[in-house]
Amino acid sequence: MSVYSNGILLFRFKNEKLEVMLVHPGGPIWAKKDHGVWSIPKGLPEGHENPLDTAKREFKEETGFEVDGEFIDLGELNQSSKKIVHIWAFEKDLDIINVVSNTFKLEWPKNSGKVQEYPEVDKAGWFDIELAKKKIRKEQIGFIDRLMDIINYSQKEKHLDKEKRYRQTTLF
Repeated sequence: MSVYSNGILLFRFKNEKLEVMLVHPGGPIWAKKDHGVWSIPKGLPEGHENPLDTAKREFKEETGFEVDGEFIDLGELNQSSKKIVHIWAFEKDLDIINVVSNTFKLEWPKNSGKVQEYPEVDKAGWFDIELAKKKIRKEQIGFIDRLMDIINYSQKEKHLDKEKRYRQTTLF
């Protein structure tokens, strides 16, 4: 049986270069890991919550920020964990210094009897496409590729007006 997860990939243009915001998982297991562990803020639905509402709620829980507006549907990708992830992109520039995450409890070290509380996300970062593809979990790279395709972005391009970056397609 598959598990569904929904999230939001924030993007911005800085000095005419596309950047995406990724989050680093909190807790001692991930503390010393960097490349290949960052992720798009995402999570599981609660009850009969629709997928986009789940994505917005999870984004707020993991970053402390609310997002609303016109989202770009990037579709679904299957993960090796048998999880199906559905992501929407949203253009917004956030100050990652102000990211605040919800927390979880974990017994650490394992079998020690010591339960501690850790942030679900311990940091966030803006990354250009090349670095983002190194930092993000490999199973999520496809969402960055889809975003680049939908907004008609090439890493080699210098500057395009916002109107020219988006294809004339209906998103919903």
